[in-house]
Amino acid sequence: MITAPSPTSVALLLGLSFFLGLAFEDFFARGEQRRPGGIRTFPMLAVAGGVLYLFDPAHFIPFTGGLLVLGAWLIVYYRAHVGDRDDKGEPNVGLVVPLLNMHAYLLGAVALALPPWIAVAMTVTSVLLLTGREQLHALARELEMKEIVTAGQFLILTGIVLPLLPNHPVTTLTAITPRQVWLALVVVCSFSYVSYLAQRYWAAAAGGLWMAALGGLYSSTATTVVLARQAKADPATRRQAQAGITLATGIMYLRILAIIAIFDMALARRLALPLGGLSLAAIVICALQYWYVKPAPDELQAKAMPVPVSKNPLQLGPAVIFALLFIVTSLVSTWATAEFGATGIYSLAAIVGISDIDPFVLNLAQGGTTSVPTAALAAAILIAASSNNILKAFYAACFAGGRATAGSAVALVLLAVAGVGAAAATAMLAL
Repeated sequence: MITAPSPTSVALLLGLSFFLGLAFEDFFARGEQRRPGGIRTFPMLAVAGGVLYLFDPAHFIPFTGGLLVLGAWLIVYYRAHVGDRDDKGEPNVGLVVPLLNMHAYLLGAVALALPPWIAVAMTVTSVLLLTGREQLHALARELEMKEIVTAGQFLILTGIVLPLLPNHPVTTLTAITPRQVWLALVVVCSFSYVSYLAQRYWAAAAGGLWMAALGGLYSSTATTVVLARQAKADPATRRQAQAGITLATGIMYLRILAIIAIFDMALARRLALPLGGLSLAAIVICALQYWYVKPAPDELQAKAMPVPVSKNPLQLGPAVIFALLFIVTSLVSTWATAEFGATGIYSLAAIVGISDIDPFVLNLAQGGTTSVPTAALAAAILIAASSNNILKAFYAACFAGGRATAGSAVALVLLAVAGVGAAAATAMLAL
């Protein structure tokens, strides 16, 4: 018995096939050769596919027969025109035309049998791939082979290695599992890799405050060092350097909050107000430094700060170091909690601020110290971020020679003091 399709499914079928045909005709309108498909053909193919599917939704015999007929006709068309060349000598027929005709036919059954979002997603994706040909080819030419290899390695690490790791503790010294260690590595590297790609391939991010913001996603400490050195080497960039250092720290707070939210939403909600407030304060200070601090006379003719692109965060060396730091931090956190309770975590947080705080933050977010209340964990994270700000203030003063980025050094110290105050207020809730 044939089940009647809903009016919504039929309307979706017609609308998406019309949309696909419109994009097809618009894209191929520039050429002189006529190609099968378009604003009339695709809706008819979709209707035919949908009707043939409804005749036998269990075994798909009529639908498969129609698909074979369409495929046979497309083969005839493809063989007749495969040798055609355009004005530039390029092949005038590719697989795109037959694939889009197949897409239109399959769309009929997909729109009637599957959830609507699947039909919408496959059609929109096809249209974007069709109309974005020039941009995609330009991207392929611009990307270096090592970036493609790196992306493949990242997919192997996330899609193959991660599921194979055990999701249970392998030692009584810590509750963290090997899969949690690897997942933490993947999450942090993903944030950093997005920043790396933007700095490398987005022209606007090659300097100025955009670079500082993306640097905050990668490493606010490294960004502080680079900008401080730049300010010392080129006095004309001091105003931008000071604002950039403060902005990188403001983005760091949001990055920490986003990473925590992936693993522990309750802890993220506890930290949303203090970290959001500190980030807003840093951004306001950045705006004051950039717009209201009088620029140097030679800065008006200066170009935007050229800043070296960060190193690829998916390289094996940094990944191994991060994993080792995560494991060591987990072991030390468990020991400090067992020996000294929340006080031990607070002391450890102040110490880890002089290095990479990501392993410490992720260890707390993933339950590395199960006996510590959420409020105490939130306070420890605020202390670690504040300790890291003191380190960055020291870097800003030393690498820039004192006066060049003194304003940002002072701002970082003030943010650290505010963070410690917020940590103290949060810790009171754990008592």
